[in-house]
Amino acid sequence: MSQHGKVLNYVLLTPQEMAKADRLTIEGGVPGIELMERAGQAVARAAARMVPASGRIVILCGPGNNGGDGFIAARCLAAAGYGVDVRLLKAPDALKGDALEAFRRMGLSYALSVEGDHIASDLGALLDGADLIVDALFGAGLDRALGGVAEALVKAVNKCGAPVLAVDLPSGVQGADGVVCGETVSAQETVTFFRQKPGHLLYPGRQACGRVTVAQIGIDVTVLDQIAPDTFINGPDLWLDHWPQVAPTGHKYSKGHAVVFGGPVTATGAARLSAGAALRAGAGLVTLASPPDALLVNAGHLTAVMLKKVASENGIRDLLSDKRLNAVLIGPGYGVGEQTRSAVAEILDCNRASVFDADGLTSCAVDRAPFFESIRSHKAPVVLTPHEGEFARLFPELAGDKLTRAREAARMSGAVVILKGPDSVVAAPDGRMAINCNAPPWLAAAGSGDVLAGIVVGLLAQGVSGFEAAAMAVWLHGEAGREAGPGLIAEDLESALKPALRALVEKSDLR
Repeated sequence: MSQHGKVLNYVLLTPQEMAKADRLTIEGGVPGIELMERAGQAVARAAARMVPASGRIVILCGPGNNGGDGFIAARCLAAAGYGVDVRLLKAPDALKGDALEAFRRMGLSYALSVEGDHIASDLGALLDGADLIVDALFGAGLDRALGGVAEALVKAVNKCGAPVLAVDLPSGVQGADGVVCGETVSAQETVTFFRQKPGHLLYPGRQACGRVTVAQIGIDVTVLDQIAPDTFINGPDLWLDHWPQVAPTGHKYSKGHAVVFGGPVTATGAARLSAGAALRAGAGLVTLASPPDALLVNAGHLTAVMLKKVASENGIRDLLSDKRLNAVLIGPGYGVGEQTRSAVAEILDCNRASVFDADGLTSCAVDRAPFFESIRSHKAPVVLTPHEGEFARLFPELAGDKLTRAREAARMSGAVVILKGPDSVVAAPDGRMAINCNAPPWLAAAGSGDVLAGIVVGLLAQGVSGFEAAAMAVWLHGEAGREAGPGLIAEDLESALKPALRALVEKSDLR
């Protein structure tokens, strides 16, 4: 498979984009009911894996195409010998199009309407004795909170204790952004079609999905050329062609020289974590620029990382007059205030690939207009690495879901933005987005973000472009967290990067 084809496997589709993929496929000659047949059969296969033969399966079907998938699944499971009960949210006369045809094909006389004459006084009674519940109520297209009987039914599903298989997305989760409004089905597994949606990867929706599998239902990958999606799962095949290769004749000076600016004697550790990570990420040389009062403390901890005394903003300009120093990080442990804003301005004026993190972001939030203006006129890549608190200070007017906020922040600032969290998002000013999904929960540790910023600057020093460096760094950071395991502290991450880096280099060498 070509690299282009591998990138297409990382594509995420919004519900609107998925609807376009369906439409283009139907216009190309594949009947909609055939797509529904294949989707329903995939649901049936997933259900059969979750339930012993002859188990009882309750399938809850909404009035749209999600319900149609459930009708197909019901027919297939009944034919395989399972006990199947189908419950419609609406009366059958509310069905239309392919969903109506799927209902007719099902032919089950025991498909009863929850809202019709057969409504149970206790919705929980509908679910008693179920070995599995299939949630085919709403899927990815829902964009509002559930209410009425639908809300009550979802509550009953979550209360009954039976495992749940969700069709496309658990009902109550918005496919475009993972936002949850009100009551939401909590599924053990979810089966979706053609490509995942952002809602499968973004919290809190991600937590409701359980294990996600993707079924191919006959939609040709060429439809993606017409859809032109710009949101991806973050992973090696998305950016491996940009991985910095080391030539056989290469040397440390050909791998770039990163500079990390450290803070006062009372806060030296953060910058050292960053500097060590930059070196581990492959920068040929790394210098920690230290204020005079912290020089001896830093010298007592550093070996391969070099040390340089920098006393003022003038010292920054003097240091960066050496053009070999091609990537800069400032923020971790540097301090908050006017001095930091001045240092950031000096760095931007020197036109180096730059990473701004932590105190650098908080300091510039006070007067962000010149900060953003300098970034937009900057020729070299700039990456911002805020957590949610820093993001709110720097972009106070942005609200809504994580994707929308990160994308707009990148557009406003002109920088690549890493909005950190358990589902970190990387956003480029040109609209590209990557959602990360390999970070373990124990990566939430003091100093972890300093390591991430260091990986970014180490990759920038090697000439990697901004979006790719940010996406690589976030993924590597997650892999290091997985390697270090529960109980990690930030100091563990530098050495834990080695196995992930080795695997990437070996994979890259195979291309």
